[in-house]
Amino acid sequence: MPTYIALLRAVNVGGTGKLPMIELKAMCEDAGFTKVKTYIASGNVVFQSKLSETKVKSVLESALATYAGKPVGVVIRTAAEMAAVLAANPFPNAPTNKTVAIFLDQAPPANALQTVSNQTTEQLEAGLREIYGYYPEGQGQSKLKIPAAKTGTARNMNTVAKLVEMAGEM
Repeated sequence: MPTYIALLRAVNVGGTGKLPMIELKAMCEDAGFTKVKTYIASGNVVFQSKLSETKVKSVLESALATYAGKPVGVVIRTAAEMAAVLAANPFPNAPTNKTVAIFLDQAPPANALQTVSNQTTEQLEAGLREIYGYYPEGQGQSKLKIPAAKTGTARNMNTVAKLVEMAGEM
């Protein structure tokens, strides 16, 4: 059975609102997902499901919209895809807490890196369905705007590595 990783957008860190991870776990179990494990309060969940990636996303987004009363963005990756994101990090020597993958539903547009604004010391690279960023001063201090990432959700490489580890244990 495939192992999936769901990344929720703006949960417990802005925009969408509060979602206790125990509630997220219950939602996933109610949807029929198995071996459900959450990681930190920012909306990361690892689980197994017989459903396709598209169906997993649809089922989870529907349950979250019912819970929150408004749409909650969800990005899905298989365990193998998440491991590939970690391996493809174009900033392997940068501090992992200052390096992120911004997860998107599809490939970033060809001009994604040319449309950014307020870039100072940040470095960006496009991935398959991600935009990688290295924020030397920290992401919280950055004024960088990435229009192509508007509907994506970012995770630092520490979180990506932990999710890969959790998925590998299933």
